[in-house]
Amino acid sequence: MKAVTRKINLLDMNQQALRDFFASIGEKPFRATQVMKWIYHEGISDFQAMTNLGKALRATLEEKAVIYYPTCITEMPSADGTRKWILEMEDGNHIETVFIPEKGRGTLCVSSQVGCTLNCTFCSTATQGYNRNLTTGEITGQVVFANRTLGIPANAGKLPVTNVVMMGMGEPLMNFDNVIRAMEIMNDDIGCGISRRRITLSTSGVVPAMYRMRDVCDVSLAVSLHAPNDDLRSELVPINRKYPIKELLEACRHYVEGKARRRITFEYIMIDGVNDTRKHAKELARILEGVPAKINLIPFNPFPQSGYRRSKTENTEMFRDILIAAGYTTIIRKTRGDDIDAACGQLVGKVFDRTRRQQKADAKTVSVRGIL
Repeated sequence: MKAVTRKINLLDMNQQALRDFFASIGEKPFRATQVMKWIYHEGISDFQAMTNLGKALRATLEEKAVIYYPTCITEMPSADGTRKWILEMEDGNHIETVFIPEKGRGTLCVSSQVGCTLNCTFCSTATQGYNRNLTTGEITGQVVFANRTLGIPANAGKLPVTNVVMMGMGEPLMNFDNVIRAMEIMNDDIGCGISRRRITLSTSGVVPAMYRMRDVCDVSLAVSLHAPNDDLRSELVPINRKYPIKELLEACRHYVEGKARRRITFEYIMIDGVNDTRKHAKELARILEGVPAKINLIPFNPFPQSGYRRSKTENTEMFRDILIAAGYTTIIRKTRGDDIDAACGQLVGKVFDRTRRQQKADAKTVSVRGIL
């Protein structure tokens, strides 16, 4: 493995932490604003290129700090314009990050962990196992990398990444502090400058963290539901055994309570003959009653040995129509990047697995969540 730097990574710091850092080395706190603009607005990681800093300060920063973000190992372009990057961490682990261009916006699917501890059966990528949480800097670094790679404007123009979805590898709420801090930096006008309504965190339902999140963060919330009852959801999303649907939906109601503009997006993978019947649709409509909800129906992306098939188009459309008739905003998500394995459930990194899953005789296909 590569040696990990001992210098302070400035990408780990939100604006207040960076102001405190500069104060600790005898500098005025406004230096934080200057440096953040260089990093996030101009894409500069070389202290010597930060021309409005004095030579002595640049030398101090060279000695004490670094601006580190993951290194690209492979770039994979899709026929539909989607790009997937395999990024290497300093310790040799790999993650994947996906950019999805659309008219008027560019969405980056960001990873939060090297691997994942969850065991969702419909997702191909967790055969890699789990190694560790990503640092704040490794999370924000994915946005910095994408903006630099896609071409940061030379004049205060719009940055390429306008939307972020925390839907890549890992369960974001199991890396709570680092993810929350990273989203603060993404939202900060001096940072990535992304509106909180354009930042979405997707969770499989870590209920205690959902309650915490309500009070410290105001971003959009997506919940990977995928089933309308506990028996089926526990099979597809095993964390449901710890936090069943009733508790999950109570947490969802709490998240939007008193917040007029908040609503929950529920993600629902459509799997042929498993969760896509008329009965399932009606049951889903019933359990979501009273929750300000939007529902995304996501075609399952097959992978070897999954044992699942994508729902037939007519079944998916029937499912959608039942939910719309029940009063829910419901869309069928268009699959993007499936030709480069960048679509829902297809993200795979290179993970030094600390869980030893591959060595278990009864190893099952498990999930590093990649819900786009």
